[in-house]
Amino acid sequence: MKGEKKMTIDEQITAEVLRTIARDEQIKESVLRSSSLYPLLLAAAKRYVTGETRQEVQSRAKELEKKGYRLSVEYIGENTLDAKACEQVKDEFLAVIDDCSVLQRPVGVSFDLSHVGLLVSQEQAFAHVEEMAVAAARNQHDVMISMEESTKTEAIMAMYERLAQRHENVGITIQAHLHRSVEDVQRVLALPGKIRLVKGAFKEPRDIALARSAELNERYLQLAEMCVKAGHTCAFATHDQLIVDELQKRDYFSHPEVELELLYGVRPELAQSMQQNGIPVRLYLTYGKEWYLYLCHRIAEYPPNIHKAIADMFDPTRTAHVGYGEK
Repeated sequence: MKGEKKMTIDEQITAEVLRTIARDEQIKESVLRSSSLYPLLLAAAKRYVTGETRQEVQSRAKELEKKGYRLSVEYIGENTLDAKACEQVKDEFLAVIDDCSVLQRPVGVSFDLSHVGLLVSQEQAFAHVEEMAVAAARNQHDVMISMEESTKTEAIMAMYERLAQRHENVGITIQAHLHRSVEDVQRVLALPGKIRLVKGAFKEPRDIALARSAELNERYLQLAEMCVKAGHTCAFATHDQLIVDELQKRDYFSHPEVELELLYGVRPELAQSMQQNGIPVRLYLTYGKEWYLYLCHRIAEYPPNIHKAIADMFDPTRTAHVGYGEK
């Protein structure tokens, strides 16, 4: 794939359908309870998800670290509505942080605030992230707050501002497609944590966000310029070759505080070529049983991936290695 070519009408419809069913809890539950569908879709998901267990993600992390990649790790999940379940999620993240202590280089531990309690109690969520940040700091790890739907953006921003004033190793993700994001970047540039810049994967109304377009690419580059000019630590998280080329043309990757972040399983050839050119590349590894939504989003972002998904379902060995320098 060279950059983001314009989707055909059929591809646009496919993407919309996938984003819709990804959010349909009834469909999700039917899939996850199906003895026939579950293993098929899991086989497809393993192109993008390292596995369902912490042991699987750690095994893959060790392999990729040896190849010189920086790493982010996420235990997938969101919208947890039970306080006890949020506590269990927090404990899983603490175990992830502890496991990552054996790696040679600090990692970024990523999470959704709604996974650790935002929708139950803001104070519970704050306490959980604070505990995670303290544990991560012992091994120079960062904890990175992901961004969610626009209805949660202000609550997430406010929580981040509160946390970042107490913990320098707490970072934030900004979605370029939201109209508010120029102001949001200005808000967080005053804080010490890393900024991860993404385009934005959620379906949002046009009065709130830009659609995938040349205009969105320009917005992304505008926000990137703001971060670089401020000398702020940042990760440019994009697989769009047009944007990557422009970031290189502007020589942004020569700045020591800048890195490229790519999702595991998406464009591994880009990760390899950038790393070979001396550009720091961070791979975003995910694991857990909540992979259904993640799989739908990966295919929706580039509908031709449906062909790989179908082939992977019937030949799981295809995802045993997805690139990154395996011989």
